[in-house]
Amino acid sequence: MSDNILTRRKFMTAAGTAVAGAIAVSPFTAVATEWAPAKKKKIAIVGTGSRALGMWSKDVALTYPENVEYVGLCDINPGRVETFKTAAGFTCPTFTDFEKMMKTVKPDLLIVTTVDATHHEFIIRGMELGADIITEKPMTTDEQKCEAILQTEKRTGKKVTVTFNYRYSPHRAKLYELLRSGTIGDLTSVDFHWYLDTSHGSDYFRRWHRLKEKGGTLWVHKATHHFDLLNWWIESDPAEVYATGSLEFYGKNNSFRHTNCRPCPHKDKCNFYYDVTKNKMYTDLYVNNEKHDGYLRDGCVWKEDINIYDKMAATIKYANGVQVAYSLTTYSPYEGYRIAFNGTKGRIDVWIEESNPILEKPYDEIMVTHNFGTREFIQVPHGTSGHGGGDRLLKDKIFGGVTEDPLHQSASVRDGALSILVGIAARKSCETGAPVKIADLTSVKPGTKRQFVNS
Repeated sequence: MSDNILTRRKFMTAAGTAVAGAIAVSPFTAVATEWAPAKKKKIAIVGTGSRALGMWSKDVALTYPENVEYVGLCDINPGRVETFKTAAGFTCPTFTDFEKMMKTVKPDLLIVTTVDATHHEFIIRGMELGADIITEKPMTTDEQKCEAILQTEKRTGKKVTVTFNYRYSPHRAKLYELLRSGTIGDLTSVDFHWYLDTSHGSDYFRRWHRLKEKGGTLWVHKATHHFDLLNWWIESDPAEVYATGSLEFYGKNNSFRHTNCRPCPHKDKCNFYYDVTKNKMYTDLYVNNEKHDGYLRDGCVWKEDINIYDKMAATIKYANGVQVAYSLTTYSPYEGYRIAFNGTKGRIDVWIEESNPILEKPYDEIMVTHNFGTREFIQVPHGTSGHGGGDRLLKDKIFGGVTEDPLHQSASVRDGALSILVGIAARKSCETGAPVKIADLTSVKPGTKRQFVNS
């Protein structure tokens, strides 16, 4: 989807409305067997960008041909949606009018991969028109939109699944098991620090994510992954957030800038010069279709309209008493994160550095240190798909008929809400200088114990 969303009025010809009432968590159906026969589902996608192409289209169709059938593709950019169709090898019809697509093809399942700030429109209207929803994170970008989604799920009886693939990677699943086993006693606090390198981190500042009104800031767009992991690992709900943030590196913090990299007169002296034409998928999807909407995939990271933070820190209090110190840096020399879980009987430490060939190992390592005792190192082999091996397991759960969920990795609409509400609270705290209570944002009331999808 593009920076230019002025044409969304035609694209989204009707929007759903929410009604008041209590929140209900939509359960998954739990059965005793690992694999269950799945009825072939008719699937439509709205938002035909690179994420949908790489994660939710061709691979799904090829891997689960007995379970899925793609019946429609929709995007406000007519060139991009046709390019996507060709690249995915699909034969289904394409649309630039969302309402028309839904009423024409009547999908069982709608995959939402549009600009974050528009997710709620398609999630809500999709449910109203009879579809269950698979949505990319973040579910949406503010508390009003979040509440509308929650109430629409209850009103329509349809189901929203948020695709938190990080939960499924092997080392994170092992951490969940260790925390449940009591190896470090009762969990008391967590130190969690995420580092985006100068390649990955800068990319958020050249795309539409650079604007708060499109992505809700990285507190919501990026950190929702991290907050969901915390909610899952801790097995409690976040209750209060205090945060600080600033824009001190990208945006206006440079002496020169331009519209985008390709015509830039400063490319020879800019460390962030990016030749988008070297990426065939981006060239086909974005560069070749700029004429339709003006979206520049290689936007300048020094643009003065950038209004999100590039350095963030938060203290998060959980309903069960666990306290978290969290930070996110977007201009680090390396990519990855450090996390430590402190308990009454010991500590778990993990340092994950990604995309570094010098340190590349076939496993991730977890260090467990016991109070007054020993230290052990646990090596967890890497997964064989994207996001640390999580992508394939997530797709198996959604499309492959896997019904067992011993680690409670499936994410409900309530999980999607709580992950973004931490980010929304952090953003509000940055703006006001005061702590923000999660219970003040929506009708979701934090509980000491996390509500599982199938509970």
